Amino acid sequence: MATNPKQSLPLNKISTENYLSREFARAENEHLWGKVWLVAGRVEELKEVGDFLTFNVANESIVVALGKDGLVAYHNVCPHRGRRLAEGCGRASQFRCRYHGWSFNLDGKNTQVLDRQDWDGALDDERLDLWPVRVDTWAGFIWICMDTEGESLAEYLETMPEYLDPFELEEMRFRWKVELHLGVNWKVALEAFMEGYHVAATHPQLITVSGNDYTQSYAHGKHAHFGYWKDVQPLGTSSPRLAGNVYPDAREGVVEFFRQIEEDLNAIQTDRDFAAAKKIMDILPPDVDAMTAMGTAIELGRQAAIDDGTNYPEGLTYEALGKAGSDWHIFPNCVTLPYFDGALWYRARPDKSEPDNPDKCLFEIWSLKRYAPGKEPKVETRVITDPTKESVCLILDQDIANLTEVQAGMKSSKFAYARPNPVQEMELINFHKTLERYVLGQSRN
Repeated sequence: MATNPKQSLPLNKISTENYLSREFARAENEHLWGKVWLVAGRVEELKEVGDFLTFNVANESIVVALGKDGLVAYHNVCPHRGRRLAEGCGRASQFRCRYHGWSFNLDGKNTQVLDRQDWDGALDDERLDLWPVRVDTWAGFIWICMDTEGESLAEYLETMPEYLDPFELEEMRFRWKVELHLGVNWKVALEAFMEGYHVAATHPQLITVSGNDYTQSYAHGKHAHFGYWKDVQPLGTSSPRLAGNVYPDAREGVVEFFRQIEEDLNAIQTDRDFAAAKKIMDILPPDVDAMTAMGTAIELGRQAAIDDGTNYPEGLTYEALGKAGSDWHIFPNCVTLPYFDGALWYRARPDKSEPDNPDKCLFEIWSLKRYAPGKEPKVETRVITDPTKESVCLILDQDIANLTEVQAGMKSSKFAYARPNPVQEMELINFHKTLERYVLGQSRN
C-alpha cells in the first residue's frame, strides 16, 4: 500500500479542564504560584527606604519593600492572628498590624508584641518574625518566589536574557497602566497575546501595513516566543493575504503603520517614533522602496530618543531585534512585546476575590517607554471593571472582545479540547505542557 511521504505534525490538544475546571484552578493555587518566579512590580516603584508594594496571587499576599540594604519581601501576614499587614503601596518605617498592634521592622523582625507578658514565656521559642520571600530583579522588574529552595531567578529565566537584555527594559518607565477585571480564565486572557495567528481575523486593519503577517513560534525551556522570520517584508507594506499593497507610496504605508500603533495601541512604538516617521514624507522621494522608508523612519526615531536625553541602548542592533522576535511568553503569567523605544507588558492571574473561580481573572496591561532621567510621568493605574462599557484602545478592544466569547464557547458540550497551530501557536503548546508539569506532575497531549 502506498504511503503519504509527507509527515504531519502531531496534533497538540489542550483540555478544556485547564480553563474551566475549579479543581484545576485549585491545583494551580497549590502547585504553581508558590513554586515559580513572578513579577511583583517595577523597580522604580520603590525609590526610597520604606517604600513598599503588595502583590496578591491566589491565596497568597506578598509585601515587597525597599530596605536599607536593598529589596526585601515577606508573606503579608501577621503571625499572631493572620491579619494582612499592608495593602496597596506606600511608605512605612515598620509594618504594624492594625488588629492588635504587633509590629515588624523592614528587616522582618518582630519589634513589639503588645502585653507580651501575658504569654508567660510561651512565645520565647516561637518564630515571631515575618516569613521571608525570595526577591530579585531583572529587566527593571521586581521578581518574587515563595519557594525558598527552588532555582534562582537567573536559572528560572533560562536563555531568555540572551534575547531580551539588549532591549534594556530596565531603562524604560511606565507610560500607562490598565487593570482589567474580566469574566474569563487568566490563561484565556493571556493567550490572546501569545500568538500572531489571530491578527488577520481580529485586527484586519493591521495587515494593510504589517508586512507578511505569517509567524513562527519556538519554545525555549519554560518560555517561548514568536516572530516574523519567513519571507520577511518591511513594515508599511501589505500582507500577502491581500491583493497588492494598499499604499503604493511606501512612505505613506510606513507613516500609516506608525499612526495605527500610536493612535490605536499607544504602546510598543512611541509617539516619538510616529512624529519621526512623518518626516520621511519630506526627506524621501515618492518612489523610495519600502525597506529604505522603514529603515529611515526607525533611525529618525532613534535620533529623536537620543536628542530627548534617553538612555538609548547601543547594543540593540537590527540583528538583536530580529533574533528576539516580536513576542515572548514568560512562564507562567507574563507576555512582552519589546521594541527599540518602548515595550508592551501583560500580566494575568486569578481574581484575588475568588482565586478558585476559573471564570474570573485580573489582567494588567503596561505600556513602557524610554524617558530622560527625571522626566518620567506620574502614572496612575486605570481600573476597568466592565470593558464593554469602557475602551482601552482600538487594538486591545478588538482582542478583549474575543475573550468572553472564548470562555463561553469552551463550555459547549462539543468542545473537548483546543487544537493550537503547531507552527504559529507554539507559545500556547509549550505553556500548557509546562503548566501541566507543575500542576499535574505530567504533560498530556
